[in-house]
Amino acid sequence: METQLSQLKKITDVVADTGDIQSIIKYKPSDATTNPSLILKSTQLDEYKPFINEAVQYASAVTNTIEQKVELACDYLAVKIGKEILNHIPGLISTEVDARLSYNTDETIRKAETLISLYEQLGVNKSRVLIKIASTWEGIQAAKILEQKGIHCNLTLLFSMAQAKAAADAGVYLISPFVGRIYDWYVNRNKTEYVGSDDPGVKSVKEIFSYYKKYNFKTIVMGASFRNTSQILELAGCDKLTISPQLLEQLSESRNVVSQKLNNAIETNEKIPNITHQQFLWEHNSDLMAVEKLAEGILLFARDQEKLEEMIKQFYL
Repeated sequence: METQLSQLKKITDVVADTGDIQSIIKYKPSDATTNPSLILKSTQLDEYKPFINEAVQYASAVTNTIEQKVELACDYLAVKIGKEILNHIPGLISTEVDARLSYNTDETIRKAETLISLYEQLGVNKSRVLIKIASTWEGIQAAKILEQKGIHCNLTLLFSMAQAKAAADAGVYLISPFVGRIYDWYVNRNKTEYVGSDDPGVKSVKEIFSYYKKYNFKTIVMGASFRNTSQILELAGCDKLTISPQLLEQLSESRNVVSQKLNNAIETNEKIPNITHQQFLWEHNSDLMAVEKLAEGILLFARDQEKLEEMIKQFYL
């Protein structure tokens, strides 16, 4: 019997949720995702130490003030790590926009175009890059414009059906519903554990997946932020699943049977519904979990971005 990881790869595209090259080489995912927290963690790895110096020198040659140097160096570092990861996978790398821009459509677009420009300077075609943007209304509108410009996006920190509907309406390439963080919220609130199909995070992804397939949306659903392999296996058959090295290891050590739980068979001839800004705000804000986890996620990523900037800033003092 094959490992669960091998079985899963036959029905779902497996994506590595890490910046660790050794893990990527070991588990051979199709794609990889990063975020400010993972980039910050990656700076502690020996193979990335030279990238920090390269980023600092690049920014010094292009910009003037310390603030400009730090911002550009951080962007360059994220892109340089992304390029290195692309050397070891056949598919796509996701690189995240500064979370502090999550409520600013114009600045999100500017930052996304900067990241794509840096990738192109390093010889990477934009077709291999997904720009990760928080699933605020402003972020979704930025992604809509970027998609029209040929820059594909990964809408992250997605917790509500309202966010999923708006992302699909915007024609974004991919969304990342956060299974584990939804699970955490309900466990903390209700003081109970959830397993299998009863898991609120799993239910959320299944609902979104069914909605997308029913109305034939082309946006890819990529479950993310898993806490255990049970959540992953309950979503076998989802378009993509992005998984941490720890859980990839567990899947590679088990030979239990993996059954496909999701499929693309559901479809309708009904008119595709659209969600207005007003409806988005009402539906999203009616979901306390989604409101809290979106705000929390943005703040956590912003803080790790600030830690990264503080580290880079020391090179210019």
